[in-house]
Amino acid sequence: MAGKPHLFGADYSVYVRIARLALLEKGVDHELVPVDIFADGGVADWYLAHHPFRRIPAFEHGDLRLFETAAITRYVDEAFSGPPLQPQDAARRAVMNQIIGLLDAYAYRALVWGVYVERVSKPQQGKMPDEALIAASLETARTCLSTLTRLQDGHAFLTGDAPSLADLHAAPILAYFTLAPEGAALLADYPALGRWWTGLTARPAFRATEPTG
Repeated sequence: MAGKPHLFGADYSVYVRIARLALLEKGVDHELVPVDIFADGGVADWYLAHHPFRRIPAFEHGDLRLFETAAITRYVDEAFSGPPLQPQDAARRAVMNQIIGLLDAYAYRALVWGVYVERVSKPQQGKMPDEALIAASLETARTCLSTLTRLQDGHAFLTGDAPSLADLHAAPILAYFTLAPEGAALLADYPALGRWWTGLTARPAFRATEPTG
């Protein structure tokens, strides 16, 4: 399939960053088309052709249009040359998918909205954080981090000795979480995960996708 892929979204988005990380780790030249879901007036009607629920990201490559980050990242890994981002072993690939499910179902809401937004984003806007929500979210975060440590099982990355889609899914969530003092402190309780985090944040793809806002 010819042509440069287009990714639609905003660089502040966790899920847009996941897709960008996959594209960059694979070495895929692509264009980020700005779509701001928080813009005044909402998302423009033209975007409905790309995402029926007006969310981000969406993806276009030739005649193919995709939405949902998991579908986009798996396509990127399978359609383009470059380092594989999914384990070849069925068991390790199942663990990768389990980690991605864990991150979507439990970590994203707690670590980003329950901790980062409440502790960092709201005060920046002059709003009071919900301390009860932060406390509850930190309990969920602890379960998430301890589970990731167990599943990592001493490897350099979450599913083995090379980065996979699980690592790319986790990175933008942890990036926001660790901006909160409680998030950084909690991560320090998990040294193996901390070493993983140090290595992951040093990767060129991670640095190239830092939010600009």
